Amino acid sequence: MADTFKLRLRCALAACALLMAGCGSGGGSTPTNPTNPQAATPTLSATAAQNGAVVVTLASTTSGATIYYTVDGTTPTASSPVYEAPFLVASNLTVNAVAEAPGYTNSNTATQSFSPNIPSGTLVWSDEFNNSTDANAQPNPLVWTYDAGAGGWGNDELEDYCGWGSSASPCSTASPNAYVGTDGYLHIVAEQPSVGVYTSARLKTEGLFSFQYGRIEFRAQVPEAQGFWPAAWLLGNNIATANWPACGEMDVLERVNAVGSPDWNEGSVHGTGFTGSDLGTRYDFPAGQTAAGWHIYGMIWSKGSVSYYVDDPSQPYVTYTSSSLNGLSGAVWPFDGGQANFILLNLAVGGSWPGSPDAGTPFPSQMLVDYVRIYTN
Repeated sequence: MADTFKLRLRCALAACALLMAGCGSGGGSTPTNPTNPQAATPTLSATAAQNGAVVVTLASTTSGATIYYTVDGTTPTASSPVYEAPFLVASNLTVNAVAEAPGYTNSNTATQSFSPNIPSGTLVWSDEFNNSTDANAQPNPLVWTYDAGAGGWGNDELEDYCGWGSSASPCSTASPNAYVGTDGYLHIVAEQPSVGVYTSARLKTEGLFSFQYGRIEFRAQVPEAQGFWPAAWLLGNNIATANWPACGEMDVLERVNAVGSPDWNEGSVHGTGFTGSDLGTRYDFPAGQTAAGWHIYGMIWSKGSVSYYVDDPSQPYVTYTSSSLNGLSGAVWPFDGGQANFILLNLAVGGSWPGSPDAGTPFPSQMLVDYVRIYTN
């Protein structure tokens, strides 16, 4: 009996010692460090595009949160694409999203599956540049924003880019450089407001709309004269985090200067280890045709493949694949990393490729775009 009492006493003393080790001098208990709060689970919302496709928007109510997402059913990690803009969903897939923020634990995973079952070749998104008014109209502000200003844009270009409504000199609201005309075309206008001063426009869907995979078409006609550099192209949404050229660039419509013989368009892709002329191919128009006429400039983007065509999607004039990088030191294929791409339309003046305008370059001149359309592959 005495031995039992001693044993109980020793246990009680040991328990007290353990308790006192976590106590302050006043004898009250000190709570452990509270765990960080959990970031809010991202929300997924979908708005209708065309023929069953939707545009998905992700958001988190946690201030400063970064949303990582996947579209292949896997759980997002810090290596997954960062959500930068609403993106088109036109195929059967599952979107998963996780929010991370400083001082918070990661959110739960938000998930939503989409099964639109859309046939190949279906139109799933477009901007037709319709204008039912009797005046020039603003390009859809829910789709298009603008690069603005001068500085050469990395190409020694000469123009100031002006957005809709920009009045900062040399831009002028009286002579907008980008507008949807009553003719139903997007007009991108290069002006020369004074000697040696040029204005134009560069529209983009960055932060507003993006897509991954599909067939995109631009029906356009472009000005052809010394110093003009029209383009319709795409950049990865991750340009904000990966920078160029790691984000990837796909040039669908691009040419410079006066009419060639034969006249031409160039389709190219750029990424880490392959910029400039590494992967660019010229398409020669048939005899009697020029880029000054109306043409459809298209790209077919599939996993591991980028193809370009003019007027006929069944006749690509070049196809690039990841194996096209063979022999290019340090080259990295950037077009299948999970990120969506945004669209750009611009008319540059001057630059490292075309050189400067000359006395025969007409101002104003304009690039016209009838539509931008995206189809399922």
